[in-house]
Formats: sequence, C-alpha cells, structure tokens
Amino acid sequence: MNAESVPLTPPPPQDPPIYRDLLRTWADRGRTLPGRHDPEWVRLAAPQVRRGQFSGLANPRDEGR
Repeated sequence: MNAESVPLTPPPPQDPPIYRDLLRTWADRGRTLPGRHDPEWVRLAAPQVRRGQFSGLANPRDEGR
C-alpha cells in the first residue's frame, strides 16, 4: 500500500464561531468552561469529612451514663 491509497482522516468538526466567541468571553471573565478542569468546583465538591474523623461504631459503655 502506498501513501496515495491511504484514506486521510477528516479534521474534527469545529464549533461555530458564535460558540468559540462565547467560550472566549467566559474564559476572559474567569468562568467555568464545559469540558475544562475547574479547581474551584473540585474544592467545593470535595468531601468535608476526613476519613477516620467520625467512628461508625458507638460504645455505650464509654458514653458516661
């Protein structure tokens, strides 16, 4: 097979200009963009309770009653 018989892969479709402009505007304003890593969202969605902070087993003898 030579290089002339190998089919070329078409380039991926691009967003319409209105969407590219919108994404650029959002990025310039520091907004969250679809499909992009967002450190603030990761921080806000992280669990607030650390492993081992609370015990799942209660010992009634240690409750002071």
